[in-house]
Amino acid sequence: MNKLSLILSAAVITTMMIAGCGGSSYEEVEIGDQVWMTENLNVEKFRNGDPIPHANAISKWRKAGLEEQPAWCYYDNDPANGEKYGKLYNWYAVNDLRGLRPEGWKIPSKEDWKALENYLGDEAETKMKSTTGWEKDSNGTNSSGFSGLPDSAIGTGTIRVKNNFNFVGLGLTALWWSSTGRQETAYYQVIEYDGRGGVSQDLNKLHGLSVSCLRDSDTLTIWSMGEVPSNFFENMKI
Repeated sequence: MNKLSLILSAAVITTMMIAGCGGSSYEEVEIGDQVWMTENLNVEKFRNGDPIPHANAISKWRKAGLEEQPAWCYYDNDPANGEKYGKLYNWYAVNDLRGLRPEGWKIPSKEDWKALENYLGDEAETKMKSTTGWEKDSNGTNSSGFSGLPDSAIGTGTIRVKNNFNFVGLGLTALWWSSTGRQETAYYQVIEYDGRGGVSQDLNKLHGLSVSCLRDSDTLTIWSMGEVPSNFFENMKI
C-alpha cells in the first residue's frame, strides 16, 4: 500500500483544523466524545458555492423569513461584529439542503447540544462561557474550552426578534441554532448572563442566531499532502 492510499484508508486520521467554505478554517476543541468549533460560523456561501442572501436591511430580513428563504446578516449590520461574532443566520439557512456547514462538520441537533451539557454536568453554562467579556460580572470559567463569550466569537447574544427584528442581547445572551426543527419553530442552545441556559424550543425560524458546528463523526477528515506532519509516516512505521 502506498503512502497516499494509507492516508485515504486510515479512519483514525483527523486534523485539529479544517478548511471551511471559501478557504476559512476553524479552531476546535474536544469535549467528551464531541469536537466543537470554538468560534461562530462566518460563511456567506453554501457548500455548493451558491451565495447566501445578505439581508442587510430590516425589510429584506422580514421578507426572507416570511418567504422561508435563507438569509444572513452581521449583528447591528456592522461588519466589525462579524470579525468577533461571526454571522447571524435564520433557520432556513441552517436547514438549506445546499449545506451551510463546512465539509467535515454538521449543525448540532438538539440531542448534540444536550449531550454537551450532560457531559459538562453541573453549571454547564458557566463552563461553556469564557472568563472575560460577559457583562454584569457574569463571566464563566471556560473550563470546557468552548469559549462562549461575546468578544471570543462564540456566545454573541445575537438574536433578531420576530415582531420588530431588533438586535438584542449582545454581551448578555448567547444563542445558537440546532438542526432540529418543528413546524414554525426550532430548537436552540441558550446561555444567559445570569447562568441560566440549556436547550430550548419554540423559537421562530425567522430569528437570526449564531451557528456553531460539531465535527461530523461519520465523515473522514484527512490532511492534504502538503499538511501531513514530517514525522507522520515514521510514526505509522511504514
